[in-house]
Formats: sequence, structure tokens, C-alpha cells
Amino acid sequence: MARILLVEDDPTIGKVLETSLASSGNQTTWVTYGREALDQAAAGPIDLVLLDLGLPDMDGVDVCRRLRAEQPGCVIVMLTARQEEMDVVVGLEAGADDYLTKPIRLGELLARVRAHLRRGGANTVPSGVMTFGALTVDTGSRRVLVGGREVPLRAKEFDLLARLAAEPGVALSRATLMADVWDDHWMGSTKTLDVHVAALRRKLEQAAGPVTAPLPRIVTLRGFGYRLEETPATG
Repeated sequence: MARILLVEDDPTIGKVLETSLASSGNQTTWVTYGREALDQAAAGPIDLVLLDLGLPDMDGVDVCRRLRAEQPGCVIVMLTARQEEMDVVVGLEAGADDYLTKPIRLGELLARVRAHLRRGGANTVPSGVMTFGALTVDTGSRRVLVGGREVPLRAKEFDLLARLAAEPGVALSRATLMADVWDDHWMGSTKTLDVHVAALRRKLEQAAGPVTAPLPRIVTLRGFGYRLEETPATG
């Protein structure tokens, strides 16, 4: 039984979602305020959060950021009426794993929840240690090192990097990455993939600092997907 926290201040939407999630066999707690959500997160482990960004007492993005800090292993799905791309990106960078825009289609939401809950990580990544210049990806311990220093990554960031590292130099389509890292029956936008790639690039580059060994690059293949490219040594 999954532990789901629903944060939604609209009583009509909240009641429908609470009933539907509970009838699917989930242990669902419904709150209407950001402060209540943070209290729930501090009280015990949560598997998944459905978070409305338009809350009456706190900014939803700030709630998302604090939920991520309190519950680093849970899945956070934003529910937002803000359809501008920048608003979505800000929410994803604050720690959300996915988003749905309102008006919400109940069937899509339930399918997305099931997809997130049944994913335990990329299932096509071999166990072991992969090293590319300054970068080391250890799938057994789920650690990433750059120049010997550990880089803290969120769960999906690690899964995505591990999937790319499993086939260095190979062009992986957006569909392949979404299927292997998120779910093989993914529905909806893949914008979350782009945001996770951007976060990975930023964290790896920041960690590299003065490292002299080459650091591989995540290359964007426009209209197709991404590739982990091993940067050749210089000199």
C-alpha cells in the first residue's frame, strides 16, 4: 500500500482525487495547506506527493523545495494551472519529478501515479562501476563521483545518468529514456527529461571545478534525444 500525500485546496478536486486514490488501494492523506503538507512530511515517510502549486498559505514552489529536502526519496508530482513553460521548469528544478496541468484528466493522473510508484530505478542498467575520465558512476552503491568527490543527486537524476552511462556514445531517444528511467507506458509531456538533463549538467560541471581529467558531456540531439559523450583527453 503506497503512502500518498495529496495537497489540494480545492474541495471538489481534492475529494475526487482522495476517493480515487484510496479506491486504488493507496493510503491517502489529503491536506489543503502548505504548512499541513510540511507537517505530514516531517511526521513519517511518504511514497508520493500530489502537490497543487496554488495554495492559500504558501507558495507551492517553496513547499515543493522543502518537501524535497524533508523527503528526498519520495516522488513529487506538481498539479498546476500555470501552463507557462518557465513556471513548469521552476517547479521541476525545485525538486518535483513530474507535473500535470489543470484541468486534470483523472485517468491520466491515476496512470501517472501508478507509473511512478512501480518504478524502482532504471531497469536496463547493469550493476557495477562505470568510469569515464573524471566521472565515476557506481550503480551498486548509487554514488556518483567527479574527481573522487561525491556529487549528491536526486533519485531520478542518478537513474538518468546511469542509463546514459550504460551506453556511452550511443544516441538514446527521448522515448527510450522516458521508458527506461520513468516508465515504459509514459503518458504526457517529456519536459521533465529536459529539466533533469539540465540539472545533471549543472551539478557535474560545478563538481568538476579544477579537475584535470576529462569530464564526459551530455549532448543534446535535437529532435531525437541525448548521448553521453566521453570527452577525449587533451595534450
